[in-house]
Amino acid sequence: MGLRKFKPVTPGTRFRVGASFTEITATKPEKSLVVSSKKSGGRNNTGKMTMRYMGGGHKKSYRLIDFKRDKFDIPATVATVEYDPNRTARIALLHYADGEKRYIIAPEGLQVGQTVVSGDTAAPEVGNTLKLANIPLGSIVHNVEIHPGRGAQLARSAGAYAQLAARDGKYATLKMPSGETRLILVACLATIGAVSNSDHANEVLGKAGRKRWLGRRPRTRPVAMNPVDHPMGGGEGRSSGGQPRSRNGMYAKGFKTRTLKKYSNRFIIEKRKK
Repeated sequence: MGLRKFKPVTPGTRFRVGASFTEITATKPEKSLVVSSKKSGGRNNTGKMTMRYMGGGHKKSYRLIDFKRDKFDIPATVATVEYDPNRTARIALLHYADGEKRYIIAPEGLQVGQTVVSGDTAAPEVGNTLKLANIPLGSIVHNVEIHPGRGAQLARSAGAYAQLAARDGKYATLKMPSGETRLILVACLATIGAVSNSDHANEVLGKAGRKRWLGRRPRTRPVAMNPVDHPMGGGEGRSSGGQPRSRNGMYAKGFKTRTLKKYSNRFIIEKRKK
């Protein structure tokens, strides 16, 4: 999993840095695990635009990903490692011993032909899913549940991982990708290893057109707007725009937007680095 720097044969490839895709072993997805995906263009059910700068983009099909890993003690063989247009990480197709097929988020280092398994008796090896109670301290994990049985919600994007720091009673202490340290129930599942495609953060699109292929439209700077359109708009010449804030007037820098009585506050030991 590396990067490919393009030769500057066109203005769009001059600064382009893309993925090498050397780890990809299949180009067509498993038909039984693909469903159609409809674009909203940032509009809600009444047709009103609720999210700006969305629209267009290449057509995608959605791959059904198994975030629960609830087929316990049934070994599965990694059949392929594939590209998924709906996420930054790579995905892996598993063929279970009972004949079922499922997609999972591919961890770094997962190879075709490797056997993975989930359950209390699984070994703490890359790709295996265990409860936090059974994972050795200091291990690198991803696809971490917040509520037992709900499915993975933490550390799912490319290159992300959490580290199991400690265990005390029914809670485990995890250091999150953001730098936050928080408590998670030891009954929650997590997968060993870090998420694949860690070089995603170093990719350079190279041209505006590739941004459009991803379904993102050009974003207008607030200071370039008129006062009627944004609080930072207006002024003579290139004025700075005043206090940074959102279109609705909420301050953007230094103003805390987290809910004061959020349920998870009591589980956070150390806040993320600012």
